[in-house]
Amino acid sequence: MTVIAGIHSVREALKNRRELERVIVARGMGGQKVQEIVDLAREAGVQLRFDTREQIDRLAQGSAHQGVVAIGGAFRYWSMDELREDARLVVVLDGVEDPHNLGAIARTAECAGASAIIIPERRSAGVTDTVMKAAAGALEHLPVIRVVNINRALEQLKERDFWLYGLDERGTDTYDTVKFATPTAIVLGGEGHGLHEQVRKHCDVLVNIPMAGQIPSLNVSVAAGVVLFEWKRRMVGQ
Repeated sequence: MTVIAGIHSVREALKNRRELERVIVARGMGGQKVQEIVDLAREAGVQLRFDTREQIDRLAQGSAHQGVVAIGGAFRYWSMDELREDARLVVVLDGVEDPHNLGAIARTAECAGASAIIIPERRSAGVTDTVMKAAAGALEHLPVIRVVNINRALEQLKERDFWLYGLDERGTDTYDTVKFATPTAIVLGGEGHGLHEQVRKHCDVLVNIPMAGQIPSLNVSVAAGVVLFEWKRRMVGQ
């Protein structure tokens, strides 16, 4: 069972015809956004219930729900074989373990035009309620590919002519000067350890973000935003 919490996340799930068992709205809730959720649920034939905020608090399990939650089936991960043939950008995460970071990266990746995120099965956050909340509806549009071996996934991307750009503080190219070839895979390491050695060796180019302060690196979700939107800026009109 998956719990989707929050007005925006539930609305996106309904708009994209996500398979949902029911939508629960806090009694007394009103307004245009809530009415839109009610209308979308009725149009989709999804069971609609009105319940107490205490009950919604229990279902949301600590997530900020704004008085609206939806109950759905288990999240469906994609396989490498399902990656779109015309994909120009994918994001590969080498062991991002914080669910808030995963959700934030998913939101940024979708906004930047990525076709998918690739994550490993082990030593990585999976898609949870917290991730879906942080993604703010992006996971209704952005496939998440979960793989057994991240290095094998990188080899498969190379077989499809992707260029692999690993974000690493030891990189010799800076994010704002490196030449991006398409299709592009942006490879990001996990919190603390960065890219694993074998993953680093698979990358065609190692890219860094120059720092002006005393701290040597950015949070991975912030770094993802910097690089992904630089890629997007360069690709306008191409």
